[in-house]
Amino acid sequence: MKAYADWMAQLIEAFIKFPGIGRRSAERIVFYLLKTKREEVSRLATLLGKVRDTVFFCDICHNFSDAKICHICSDPARDQGVICVVEDPKDVIAIDKTQEYVGVYHVLLGALSALDGIGPAEIQIQGLLTRVKTGKVREVIIATNSNTEGETTSLYLAKVLKPLGVKITRIARGIPVGSHIEFMDQATLSRALEDRVAT
Repeated sequence: MKAYADWMAQLIEAFIKFPGIGRRSAERIVFYLLKTKREEVSRLATLLGKVRDTVFFCDICHNFSDAKICHICSDPARDQGVICVVEDPKDVIAIDKTQEYVGVYHVLLGALSALDGIGPAEIQIQGLLTRVKTGKVREVIIATNSNTEGETTSLYLAKVLKPLGVKITRIARGIPVGSHIEFMDQATLSRALEDRVAT
């Protein structure tokens, strides 16, 4: 005996694919949508399409942007000589919320992982090296996650950046091992940035 109409079941399965959404949460979302006014659901569908069609990666840093160059890279108040390297666009948001960091970013869009077959060519390392080779960069802050993949990526970046003569620092260990930057509170992130160390 089927619990749901076919379209409901398919929508629930679609929501389950979202990160952090289990079956119960997916069911609640579908029930909420069914009780919501048709105009609101249509607006949500339109917004999803617009976001998917108009937001892409910045040509310089690979952060999400609705223009070729994101608002951070194009901001003249930002210190272009300091690049904070992160794994994911969510990390940019987390660090920027601290209001302690005034440099620019480079988003790797992943981390090195031999088990998953992710090597240097699969993430945005080459773009970082190109930016540093221009000679305008004074410091690269490595702010990868404090887990095995993040630490492996950090060590690799330090190795390939060292010959370029740029100052390389790693955010301090105020971030617990095994956790992700996006889940850190602003005070912890601020201290980690302030207490960063040379690698």
